[in-house]
Amino acid sequence: MNLRNPLPSSVPGMGPPPPLNGTPKQTPLLQREREKSFVAYFGAGIGLNNNNSSSTGTINRPGRKIDDNQVQVNVNPNPSGTNAGHEGDAPEIRKYKKKFSGEILCAALWGVNLLIGTDSGLMLLDRSGQGKVYHLITRRRFDQMTVLEGQNILITISGRKRRIRLQQSEKRNGWVNVGDLQGAIHFKIVRYDRIKFLVVGLENSVAIYAWAPKPYHKFMAFKSFGQLTHVPLVVDLTVEEGARLKVLYGSHEGFHAIDLDSASIYDIYTPPNTQQSMTPHCIVILPNTNGMQLLLCYDNEGVYVNTYGKVMKNVVLQWGEMPSSVAYISTNQIMGWGNKAIEIRSVDSGHLDGVFMHKKSSKA
Repeated sequence: MNLRNPLPSSVPGMGPPPPLNGTPKQTPLLQREREKSFVAYFGAGIGLNNNNSSSTGTINRPGRKIDDNQVQVNVNPNPSGTNAGHEGDAPEIRKYKKKFSGEILCAALWGVNLLIGTDSGLMLLDRSGQGKVYHLITRRRFDQMTVLEGQNILITISGRKRRIRLQQSEKRNGWVNVGDLQGAIHFKIVRYDRIKFLVVGLENSVAIYAWAPKPYHKFMAFKSFGQLTHVPLVVDLTVEEGARLKVLYGSHEGFHAIDLDSASIYDIYTPPNTQQSMTPHCIVILPNTNGMQLLLCYDNEGVYVNTYGKVMKNVVLQWGEMPSSVAYISTNQIMGWGNKAIEIRSVDSGHLDGVFMHKKSSKA
């Protein structure tokens, strides 16, 4: 399989998207600012400071007239300060208290700010200012989201039909569906070399897309595997030894793999207790293992296996309590969010590195 050029060199009948009539040309942002924001999508009137104290909290959307009362959101970190930028300085931790009317389902950083997806809309938490929350989109459910800052792209599972939707800041025509997918459960963006893969788990199938640069500037279909025995609740993609692509996914019955070359599907781990269905949290491809070794997290534990199902360590990662979600963080650690605390553990050994206790909610 040629990983360096998985897409056709040309697609008949396709070309760059036509310009939208009547849309004023926006002043281009600096490259650093463009990599940090979706300013062009929400309107050039969103400033790079937060000096407008009389803001009404209105976000400028495409087609809306720019006025002086728009919210001013700082999308870049403030480097001011005597110790700013020095290595070894402790990071600033800021807490914000905000009660949401709906359930928070997902979130993603946009520069220094935070996009928040709920069961009723998309919001922005201004972490550069006073922690105000602004409504961007209402009456739409957002189940998952990821920001690709280099392309100014927001990818979501959203809407009643749970479509994969993509918003690019340079385009003013709203959201674009990826393929004709409906009923998406989970997706993962995986970078290999200069290629970005989008892996999507559906109700009984897995679809893989690859990012096609200009002039197409979109995700294009690459591979798909249907009629799966197990529902893919969590998906990922690994490149074994820089050559072999494999889809990894977790279900209520265990963890499984699909070899993209042979299309063979096989189990890589099944929990010993098969009487109850399990909840897969995440698949961690361990660093410095040529994409061959994994940490599979489910329920309140994690196991170390390779991509063929062989147990690599006689160690079981055990959480202090059942986490509602688990995520791998860039410090070679894994974080589990429980009802009482957030646990930080080493990916290599599973040892507890730190605990952040939740503050008890005060009774009125």
